[in-house]
Amino acid sequence: MSGSASSDRRDDDRDAQAVLTIDLDALGANWRTLAARAAPAECGAAVKADAYGIGIEAAVPALARAGCLTFFVAHASEGRRARAALDAAGLGARIFVLNGFHPEAADFDLYRAHGLDAVIGSAEELRAWTEARAAAAGERLPDAALHVDTGMNRLGFPVEDARFLSQAELQGAGISLVMSHLVSAEDPADPVNARQIAAFDHARERALKALPASLANSSGVFLPGRPAYDLVRPGYALYGGNPQPGRPNPMRPVARLDARVLQVRQVPAGASAGYNARWTAERPSRLATIALGYADGVPIGGSGIDGRGAEVFAGGVPCRLVGRISMDLSIADVTHLPAGALKAGDTVEWLGPHADVDALAARCGTIGYEILVNLGRRHRRHYIGNGTGT
Repeated sequence: MSGSASSDRRDDDRDAQAVLTIDLDALGANWRTLAARAAPAECGAAVKADAYGIGIEAAVPALARAGCLTFFVAHASEGRRARAALDAAGLGARIFVLNGFHPEAADFDLYRAHGLDAVIGSAEELRAWTEARAAAAGERLPDAALHVDTGMNRLGFPVEDARFLSQAELQGAGISLVMSHLVSAEDPADPVNARQIAAFDHARERALKALPASLANSSGVFLPGRPAYDLVRPGYALYGGNPQPGRPNPMRPVARLDARVLQVRQVPAGASAGYNARWTAERPSRLATIALGYADGVPIGGSGIDGRGAEVFAGGVPCRLVGRISMDLSIADVTHLPAGALKAGDTVEWLGPHADVDALAARCGTIGYEILVNLGRRHRRHYIGNGTGT
């Protein structure tokens, strides 16, 4: 690295007003936990949406070092990044592109050049993919998975259409996997789970029967009856989300976000804070302004209004946000902390040991997935481990 680049990095670090710490060893450990539970099925990994906000370039090699051999992305551009990260680390794996092959927007040569396998979800996609493979005959060709819709009604072949595909059609497209997606796996009591499993088995009664199959997402790995088939595709749980809501979380936290306190001020009773004066101090209060706002991925639903509000943690002590979250700033009530316990330049925890992603999401009126994928790009990212540690 040049002296100028080193200087720029130091300046960026000094200017960073929030630090996102990502534990790649925890990520690898979570994959191994899920792999052990899914065995003898293979355990893949969903790394779409920039590996759920963690960063594809860091997460994919870490998961591969942990033992993962199959990855799922949403777009071919994500697949290209995943492949480059694997190549740079000297690692190999299959990469499936979930959102289908749309010839008016997708380039078959990109799939071939980067070793990406399409996930085919309609007769039109199947035809276009098959024709593209035939035109490229004699060259190293990517394979594909067949997506069957068993109840989500987003993407995928209807069950009866998939059921009557011929062996020749499957071979022409290089179909090497048949998959579907669970609608409500986080609720084991929901009867839709049994209906989807039955529909998936029905779709596989004919030519699809010979193909490896995949149905389970993170929560599906924990469903009674273990519908693991040949391959599971966890995503959220890998990054620390609880795959069993309402029960203890078996996963380790992966991300921690700490933000800098910019100012601490005393305000009298009756003073308001934030836009539109949506919070008013009922007593003389001490307020801390924090360098974290909705531009950094903090949901506006975490604003401290109408008796609600997310929290930050100062030395492990919860401090409720007050007033509306701004683009770059939030305000926390720290009146209950000892005088001088928190000052400008100190940091508070937004996401971490005292505020796991599910609890934080609940306080913000959203879901943990949204918290993770919106982790802001302005944070200084600090990666620890490489996926192989315990």
